[in-house]
Amino acid sequence: MRAIWKGAVSFGLVSVPVKLYAATESKDISFRQVHAKDGGRIKYQRVCSIDGEEVPYADIAKGYETEDGEMVILDDSDMAELPASSSREISVEKFVPSEQIDPMLFEKSYYLEPEKSGAKPYALLRQALEEADRMALVTVSLRNRMSLAVLRVRDDVIVLQTMMWPDEIRKADFASVDTADAKPAEVKMAKMLVETLAGDFEPDEYEDDYREAVEALVKAKIEGGEVKAAPKERKTGGEVVDLLAALQRSVEAAQSARGGGSQAAEAADEAADSEDADKPARRTTAKKAAAKKATAKKAPARKAAAKKTASKTAAKKAARKAS
Repeated sequence: MRAIWKGAVSFGLVSVPVKLYAATESKDISFRQVHAKDGGRIKYQRVCSIDGEEVPYADIAKGYETEDGEMVILDDSDMAELPASSSREISVEKFVPSEQIDPMLFEKSYYLEPEKSGAKPYALLRQALEEADRMALVTVSLRNRMSLAVLRVRDDVIVLQTMMWPDEIRKADFASVDTADAKPAEVKMAKMLVETLAGDFEPDEYEDDYREAVEALVKAKIEGGEVKAAPKERKTGGEVVDLLAALQRSVEAAQSARGGGSQAAEAADEAADSEDADKPARRTTAKKAAAKKATAKKAPARKAAAKKTASKTAAKKAARKAS
């Protein structure tokens, strides 16, 4: 395992240097959305809902939507002013009886490993927690945010469990079930059923049947040759094709904000017409350029031929004079 955090547990004047490791991992089966025809992955673009343009990460900010639908945009400077902490300290606030912590508050679990210099105080804290049957209520800064957590002992290792804040636990928003009408004989039979099914929790007795079934299904399809090679992804040219339309929408949005009319549509039509009109002109210019190149290539060839003819004529005249 790789440590995700380093710091120290502090209680009173005692400091225990520790490393933090994730104690759990999700093994849920995850599927990718693909094109059923060829197995290509489905991509999602970050598109602005107002102008329809794809937005790069650099232009994405945090927005807080109010209850009445207003959007408040927060930039990096705003976020820097928020009360956040990067402390490397797990500060023990108090030691509370274990039964006082509602398991519903627990969120994520981490293992605490002591550094070499903190082995002895770590062992002392572990023993104290076990013998007192208490949990250490602590505050810790993870991912630049202060969290409430507890320290407890599991299999001779101190475990840190982050907690939900009390106001994050929702109340059961429905009427309580009235059991006043239950007959004594029914209550007695229910207790007998509980006693009949009573037992100890053995984690190894339970398995994730769904995950095992999916893995077996995938394995059978691979062995049966029902598998498609992942196709190479091709770059799309959508941003080039839709550039004119995107520009038109942007201009229309800007003009509507200023009270403009249909100038954007007219400009787009003119741009399209000028582009179409420019195509024949480009072809004509290209033909003229090609003709000039061909003429330029032929000119040296003609000069060379003329020089050869002149030298031959001079040679014949010299031969006649010699004879």
